[in-house]
Amino acid sequence: MKIKHISKRVHQNQILSDIDFEVKTGSIVGIVGRNGAGKTTLLRTMVGILNPTKGDVLIKNESIFSNPKLKENIIFVPDSSEALKNYSTKEMLNLYKGIYSRFDEEYFHELMDRFSLPEVKKIGNLSKGMKALFSLVVAFSTRAKYILLDEPTDGLDVIVKKRILKILVEEVAINDVSVIISSHRLDELEFMANDIVIIKDGKVEKHYELDSMKLNYLKAQVVFKEYMPEDLKNHITVINQTGRVYTIVFEKKRDELRSLIETFQPILYEELPISLEDIFIATLGGEDIVS
Repeated sequence: MKIKHISKRVHQNQILSDIDFEVKTGSIVGIVGRNGAGKTTLLRTMVGILNPTKGDVLIKNESIFSNPKLKENIIFVPDSSEALKNYSTKEMLNLYKGIYSRFDEEYFHELMDRFSLPEVKKIGNLSKGMKALFSLVVAFSTRAKYILLDEPTDGLDVIVKKRILKILVEEVAINDVSVIISSHRLDELEFMANDIVIIKDGKVEKHYELDSMKLNYLKAQVVFKEYMPEDLKNHITVINQTGRVYTIVFEKKRDELRSLIETFQPILYEELPISLEDIFIATLGGEDIVS
């Protein structure tokens, strides 16, 4: 799937601006950004629910907007199932069978049994965790090649989260699907994702393979005799401060910044393992996090 220079305006507000990236087959892509960055609008545009103001979404180099049949390859699971809460599980099965020609009913029942999901007359009667699992069961049963998920584990208990993460990883590995996840749970994305797309103000701020992203940043703890010199603050992001102890993140121009730090004669300089959350703060701003 190729997202080609997507822009979207809603009521004269520019929500997305020139979004451009590719989703590889059999990969998990994390879409991250602060609230209001445009993540949900991007997902809805990628699946064809919204039409872009400019740009296109391509599958096998064909537009999903000029060739709607291609939308069978994509399914979007929103963060809320309220719109379908009055449907029964059987009605949902029949609905999706009518929409997706490759819908695998045998696999649907296999997954329902595997996760001990009951057939109910109203989906709204299921617990939040069961609703989330049911939505994934339906999504994977469509045999779509691209599964788009908006906050799939939001508000769920740890046991249900583990089951959801497990089925996501298994489906990607076994059935060669691609999963695109918008989530604030950076720890979960770090466990699963191959690629990370960071959205800021409706634009792609960074797009890396997760492993190479970590190689581009450095995290360290540093202590000075007094407080951190202002000249140094212009080159790094402080993600935590306790007295004169600073935890800092900066892009890996190591020799240049190490030399700059050394000129201020720190009492302590120690490099630390870096996480996706650290990179998120460094990329999208950490000043308001430090007290």
